[in-house]
Amino acid sequence: MSRALPALAAASALALTGCAGGVSEAGATAGDVTLTVFAAASLADAFEEIGERFEVEHPGVEVRFNVAGSSSLAQQIRAGAPADVFASADEPTMDRAVEADAVSGSPRPFATNVLALVTPPDNPAGIASLQDAAAEGVDLVVCAPQVPCGAATATLAADAGLALAPVSEESSVTDVLGKVTSGEADAGLVYATDAAAAGDAVHAVRLERAGSAVNTYPIAALAHSEHRELAEAFVEFVLGAPGRQVLRDDGFGAP
Repeated sequence: MSRALPALAAASALALTGCAGGVSEAGATAGDVTLTVFAAASLADAFEEIGERFEVEHPGVEVRFNVAGSSSLAQQIRAGAPADVFASADEPTMDRAVEADAVSGSPRPFATNVLALVTPPDNPAGIASLQDAAAEGVDLVVCAPQVPCGAATATLAADAGLALAPVSEESSVTDVLGKVTSGEADAGLVYATDAAAAGDAVHAVRLERAGSAVNTYPIAALAHSEHRELAEAFVEFVLGAPGRQVLRDDGFGAP
């Protein structure tokens, strides 16, 4: 079964197990190969399911995930952390990995996402719009500017002509969501997929101009992958019908 690795802390210690005795990856037996995928935090649920489906079609392969903010993942990859595949929440972050010669071939877009405004279920601050969330006295939490969801937040605010004054800027969209669900914030800007996955744990507020900040997610095999053939196969799996179905079911848009 797919297992998520702790974000950031264990990245430098990730171990990839090669095929023993010269056995090819295609003919691997149980436990022969571990494929490590670095994935944006917003992809956690979808990629866990995609990983499980990939394992079924590739006996002997275990897919492991390092899930965190895309900018943190790109930094780890550029520093040489062992990994096979990178899936980022936006193209500029993937570009930084490309510039570091860490990517094999050209990254390919596989999904899109937009932002949503969420509050605690009882919406104590009475937030009904992005303008309300930007008001004085409202504890708004957003992603940090260097994180894809933070860049999207800046685009959305600029489009609305608003100057946001967040009380906290987080390193991943899941951290923003956690602040809201724990009652530490009056409102937060997260991806629409995360808002939907949270269900009754949040109250979602419709953003009229959410389409002004669309993030395109790219994926690529990594140049230093020890399992290049499998890494490329995973990329194709995400881009193919099985991956598209899971992503669509989780609320992601097509690229």
